[in-house]
Amino acid sequence: MSQINNLNIPKIIGHRGVKNLAPENTLISILEAIKIGLKWVEVDVKISRDEIPFLLHDSSLNRTTNGFGEANLYNYSEIKKLDAGKFFYKKNTNIYPPTLKEALNLCNDHSIGLNIELKPNVGFEKQNVQKVLEVTKEFEKKVPIFYSSFDIESCISVKQINPKAHCGILIDNCDIENLLRLINKYNFFSCGFHIKCFSTKLVKTLKKNNIFATVYSHENIAHNEALELWKLGIDSIFSDDPKNLLISN
Repeated sequence: MSQINNLNIPKIIGHRGVKNLAPENTLISILEAIKIGLKWVEVDVKISRDEIPFLLHDSSLNRTTNGFGEANLYNYSEIKKLDAGKFFYKKNTNIYPPTLKEALNLCNDHSIGLNIELKPNVGFEKQNVQKVLEVTKEFEKKVPIFYSSFDIESCISVKQINPKAHCGILIDNCDIENLLRLINKYNFFSCGFHIKCFSTKLVKTLKKNNIFATVYSHENIAHNEALELWKLGIDSIFSDDPKNLLISN
C-alpha cells in the first residue's frame, strides 16, 4: 500500500456497495459487502431538494428507482418512499434510497470505511459538499472516510471547508501533466481512473509523487486482471462483485 494510506484502505473497495450482488447504493448492498468480508465500500451521494444527502448515482431517479426526474426536485421524504430494489430484483421491494447518515451509521456499526463519491446535480455542487460535510463531521472519529469526485470544483470545496479531509480526484482521461498539476495544487491524496487509462507510466508517476492510486471499470474487473494491477502498483480496485478477488487480497 501507499505510504500515505493512513486510512488503511485495502486492495478491494466495494463499488456502490457491491452493485452486482445487491441493489446499488442501498443499505442492503453495503450489508452484502460486509457479509462477504469487505472492509471498505464506495457510495454515491447527492442532496435532495431539502438538502439532505442521500445515496444515488445518477442525476435522475429513473434508472434505479421507480421515481422520475431530477433528484434535486424532490424532498427526501418523497425519495424515501421510492423503491430502489425493483430494478435489480424485478419485483416490488421495501428497499429505499438511504440517507448518507444511515450509511455511515451502518459502517460505524460494522467497523468499515466509506468512500463517498460526490455526485452533485449540475448547479448544486457547493451545496452538495457543504451538506455532506455537515453529516460526516459527526462521524470523523468513528468511520474512516475519504471523498472523491469527477467534479473538480467539488473536490476543491472539500479541501476548502476541511483542509484535513482525504479527498481524491477521479478521471476518465489520461492527461498526466494536467492531472499532477491539479493534485499538487489542491493537495488531493488520491487519483482514481478508468482502467482504459491504465499505463505503467501513469502508475509510476503517481507512485513517484506519493499519490494513492485506484482503478475502476464499467465492467467487473477479473481476477487475473486485478492481480496484474496490484503487481504494477495499483493500491485499490473498485469491484462490483469481489468474491473472486477476496482470495487474493
